[in-house]
Amino acid sequence: MPRFPIFKIRGRHAPGPVPDLIGYAPVLPLEGIQPGVDNLRSDVYLSPKFVEQMRTHLARLIVRHGGVERVLDEHNGPVEEKQTRQMFVRPANPPTTPAPSHGLPVGKRPMWEPPDSKKLLTDIHLAILRAAKDEGKISVDLLGRVAVIKFLRGESAAQFAEVLERCRIRQKAYEGVREQRALEIREQVAAFQVGKKNVLRKTMQEILQSLREIEKETLARTRRSMFGDTEAPGYDLFLNPLLFTEDGRDDTTNAEQYVLWGNFNQDTDRFPVLRAVAVKFLRQFTAGPETVGDETIDSWLSVPDNAHALVGSGTPGDGAEAKAESSRLQTWVSLIEQERLLPFMLAAYETLPLLAEYGIRVNPQQLKNALISSQELDRVEALVRDHGRSATVNLHAAVDRIAACSSNDRARIAARFLFDLMRYHRDLRRLEALNAAADSVNVIQNERMRELSSVNGLLHEFLLAEETSKSSESLARHVVLKADVRDSTDLTRSLVRLGLNPASYFSLNFYDPVNQLLARYKAQKVFLEGDAIILSLMENEGEAGFLVSRACALARDMIEIVRGYNQRLQQSGLPTIELGLGIAYQDSAPLFLLDGDRPIMISDAINDSDRLSSCSKIARRAMQGQAAEFNVYAFQTVDDAPVGDTFLELFAQYNIDGIRLSEAAFQKLQMEISLVPCSFEVPRLWDGEHARILQGLVPVDRDVFRPILIREGHIALADPRDYSVHGWTQQKYYEVCTNAVLYARLAGEKGTTAKG
Repeated sequence: MPRFPIFKIRGRHAPGPVPDLIGYAPVLPLEGIQPGVDNLRSDVYLSPKFVEQMRTHLARLIVRHGGVERVLDEHNGPVEEKQTRQMFVRPANPPTTPAPSHGLPVGKRPMWEPPDSKKLLTDIHLAILRAAKDEGKISVDLLGRVAVIKFLRGESAAQFAEVLERCRIRQKAYEGVREQRALEIREQVAAFQVGKKNVLRKTMQEILQSLREIEKETLARTRRSMFGDTEAPGYDLFLNPLLFTEDGRDDTTNAEQYVLWGNFNQDTDRFPVLRAVAVKFLRQFTAGPETVGDETIDSWLSVPDNAHALVGSGTPGDGAEAKAESSRLQTWVSLIEQERLLPFMLAAYETLPLLAEYGIRVNPQQLKNALISSQELDRVEALVRDHGRSATVNLHAAVDRIAACSSNDRARIAARFLFDLMRYHRDLRRLEALNAAADSVNVIQNERMRELSSVNGLLHEFLLAEETSKSSESLARHVVLKADVRDSTDLTRSLVRLGLNPASYFSLNFYDPVNQLLARYKAQKVFLEGDAIILSLMENEGEAGFLVSRACALARDMIEIVRGYNQRLQQSGLPTIELGLGIAYQDSAPLFLLDGDRPIMISDAINDSDRLSSCSKIARRAMQGQAAEFNVYAFQTVDDAPVGDTFLELFAQYNIDGIRLSEAAFQKLQMEISLVPCSFEVPRLWDGEHARILQGLVPVDRDVFRPILIREGHIALADPRDYSVHGWTQQKYYEVCTNAVLYARLAGEKGTTAKG
């Protein structure tokens, strides 16, 4: 969160030492976003599929929360209802005409088949994130999220009007045909119209809950994977409880989330009045009005923790700090009492539990005022009786609790009130910041404006994967992953000597387990050798599909699965499998030739992956007995060393249960996800060895993420006779770490950081 400079609030009236206060001003940075065709607002075009299905979902929620399902879902009605009824009844032959710009789409997705709104919201936000990654601007992600909020706000009101109009059509269809039913529908429609505010609030609360869940489950981790751990300001604005309220003034939302403030001009406890009292309280501890400006005071009021720092929780404690808190709390209580606000404060907290029982019949403000005014209490009791109820026991019990409130209870509630006031102040400022950003966004909903903005290169278009243009169907780039079994010939002979079938051994312990991973990572089998598997991952033009990232996570899973099978093989006294994996990237589509109907891939990446997955026998002998935490090392022979027929390799590699990346693959990986250096020390085998470990997070699925560690090492200069290291080259090699100890160390480091 952005922080203002920390100020100490001191003065002659300060009761004891006063803590430092933190300042916070919500911002939603949209830097680098150019204006659209009107030169004022940025143009955004949202996925037509998302727009269409979200309209249907909003209409379904409005119908449910408005209690008009029976009005719109009757099968036995007048002939005139036929057009209206097909909105909610499964048609025999659904029409294929496009959905109207507003309202419920006829036949496309009727009410009996509601869209999965959470998946829809997840898909559109992931599409926005991918577009932001492509442009290298996190502000594009913020822009897209503002556009989604603006669309949802406008569409909820439009869908309410659409549902209301259809209810009226249904009502007219019964008039003159079935008058009794027409009268019943008229009453239901009237109640629906009067309850508009509550219906929309409940509808948008469900949407907000979905937004909160997908942020926690998917978006936050995907964003970290793409842009790193440095959180850009502004994302907290999209989870605001006031997000879908009108100017933050909704009695039920305020009562449930904060405090039930007054909303009418004549109310004594309107929020501006209460804020002025809080400002007066803070200024009592400043050296003078000229020392701290209004902007700083406003920023202090937007940090709820400042309330705890000043007055604590309202419960007495021991020590100098507790006494100072108690003294400041008494100052706060005295101010509230002087302004005659304490009864309203107590009544506000007592009102919330009563809303469930009386809120349908009585306005929340009336209910609150009834707890502190005998005249209002009589009016509320009369309203309750008029609606066929006589029980007001809970209402009178709340009145009695307020009257019997002790000084300790008042102090505790006053401390809670200051905290809630600051929470509301913060969220109100967040709402204002988001509203200002929304005013600068133009959500385009017609084709002409879309074309005009697109032609001028001003359009930000966020489409779902299945809506991309046909040109995106052509392959653009690919990765080849080769997994090679070490010493497969010797292993096969050992199995034959034991009377075992090598084919079934490799199939059960290697090929079959790997096959189960392919669908998750969208990988395909290029071909299968006796001792190796070659896989490919493709990326189409216009896609940002985490190509190398997924290959790295897939390779890690392959190593871990084989290790798990090896443990069982060891327990059974059977030989185990050792692998070497290589990942090569090519920034172009592969070529194919046909063997009958079977396509055969031709790609330089196949040869590269073969080289990367290999292991020199000389290097293996040299590394034998070394207690290394890594599985890949690369060597180059010293130039002046004698090289005989035995040492023809000028470049050798060690790769046992390791994964080596090509340099091109590493560069692509850096473009796909954020890679940051790990703080823990890199284990070394030789003096002067240069290496670093980078960590990243790979989005495997919507809510599945895999951490990866990449080791960047330098190729060693070695004597080919004994592979003793004599120095280091400037050439680098890259390993996807597979050692579980390193990942445990990473998890422990993150746990310590989070705890701290």
